[in-house]
Amino acid sequence: MAEDGSFMPWTEKYRPSSLKEIVGQEEVISILKAYVKEKNMPNLLFAGPPGVGKTTAALALARDLYGEQYKENILELNASDERGIDVVRGKIKDFARTVSLGEVPFKIIFLDEADSLTAEAQNALRRTMELYVNITRFILSANYSSKIIEPIQSRCSVFRFRPLTEQECKEMIERVAGKEGLKLDQKAIEALIYVSEGDMRKALNALQAASLHSKHITADAVYKSASRAEPQEIKEMMELALNRKYLQAKEKLHKLMIEYGMSGEDILLQMYRTVDMLSVSERQKVAIIDKIGEYNFRMVEGANEMLQIEALLAQLLLIK
Repeated sequence: MAEDGSFMPWTEKYRPSSLKEIVGQEEVISILKAYVKEKNMPNLLFAGPPGVGKTTAALALARDLYGEQYKENILELNASDERGIDVVRGKIKDFARTVSLGEVPFKIIFLDEADSLTAEAQNALRRTMELYVNITRFILSANYSSKIIEPIQSRCSVFRFRPLTEQECKEMIERVAGKEGLKLDQKAIEALIYVSEGDMRKALNALQAASLHSKHITADAVYKSASRAEPQEIKEMMELALNRKYLQAKEKLHKLMIEYGMSGEDILLQMYRTVDMLSVSERQKVAIIDKIGEYNFRMVEGANEMLQIEALLAQLLLIK
């Protein structure tokens, strides 16, 4: 890897190294800055969807606390890989019982994807958190806080991370594009925001993939690199079916699946997001969403994707 990080994925290359650089999550970040100022903090539980800054906030907090001694004072584990009770009794306990280096009187153990820990491991972790509370603090990151047992939740301050707003996504996209010397159309930015759904990791991955073709990023390049169809194309396909033009709707579906390489579930999710754009009554929108849910269940159970979506388009004819 080059010293400038040129061979790194942009999600890592542009990961903020300080709390001051983080975009969004203002309420959470302001409290974390106060912890840095006081050089004291409780155990923390970060909960929220993927790609909204949980890991970044934890690592930036550690960097701001320890400065150059950052690596010696933090143990970072991904609980989805190391999720058994042996890890808690081994790596975590060994690190937790050693004293910290530097001015801050405690070390940090950061458990990413902690909701993947087994129940036995979580119960062992609860005891470790009690025993070494004077010299070790824990930061747990989870997509679903409900999968963390109550005794651990009660020992942590819980912070809820929300999906990033369109403005926050736009700010970060423009920052990265400027540093990489990219030219973005306004529609390309809108496409990146649509593709990301508030997940900055998705947005940066799509931007990096699109940049491989040209320094001038267009909306079409974004959709193709992210294997997504343009919302307008999904809308046209649904409207054709609603207007009893089934063969044309079916032809549009085949084009989307072949041209964009989309899976059946991807198309269903985009159809769901497009329902509000359709010129039909509220009752018909409810019926369409009900059918999308039914056919999604069928595909999850293993039914043929193409057959099921063609059948769903046929159902749209009956709804109208």
